[in-house]
Amino acid sequence: MKLSVILIVKNEAERLDACLASVSFADEIIVLDSGSTDETCAIARRHGARVETSADWPGFGPQKNRALDLATGDWVLSIDADEQVTPELAQAIQAAVQAPDADAYRIARLSRFCGRWIRHSGWWPDYVVRLFRRDAGRFTDAAVHERVQVRGRTGTLRGHFLHDPYASLEVFIDKINRYSTEAARSAFERGRRTSVLGPFGHAAWTFIRHYILRRGFLDGWQGLVLAGMAATGSFYRYVKLYRLGRDL
Repeated sequence: MKLSVILIVKNEAERLDACLASVSFADEIIVLDSGSTDETCAIARRHGARVETSADWPGFGPQKNRALDLATGDWVLSIDADEQVTPELAQAIQAAVQAPDADAYRIARLSRFCGRWIRHSGWWPDYVVRLFRRDAGRFTDAAVHERVQVRGRTGTLRGHFLHDPYASLEVFIDKINRYSTEAARSAFERGRRTSVLGPFGHAAWTFIRHYILRRGFLDGWQGLVLAGMAATGSFYRYVKLYRLGRDL
């Protein structure tokens, strides 16, 4: 069985080398670039990846489906540039591809924030479906928070991804702003609306959910910051959704 690894990237030179090194066991690596201006494409080619470019940005789900359409393997592993496959996970992936007992597999992610591996706050084990038969899975068309839709049985692999999503607080804040815009637009297009008080209620509930119900208080000061940032993202999303409704 042949394994294809797919990535969508833009200006990921700082993290791509470690990511691709961790999937060197794959038979094929597909990198779909969205107009990088750094060394992203050169780094990918050094790892033997097939590099393709896209002139537009249709959103995360559609872009990942474009990368999926370029893959030729029987199995596909979707990975992001801010993730790495641990040795234990690499062994589990190879074993599953050679002797599968499911059509897709979900994989845990252990994420780091401001120097701390986060074990609570809703961040662990953070299962994501990433390994699947090429003919049994496809990404949703969501602009953000896309996921793999699987036809068939989904299992769980041993091991986990190492996930380092934010190089700095500034990057985190920028991502919250961009994601909240896309999420609000997507919700608006699905017919969602909110009141002027909606953003406040959603933000408060998000903070309670992350910091108390998901035990973010056990993650030190990082857990407090994460809960606050999650609440901020929710507030932004619903403010933008309210504004879209007012602009009708």
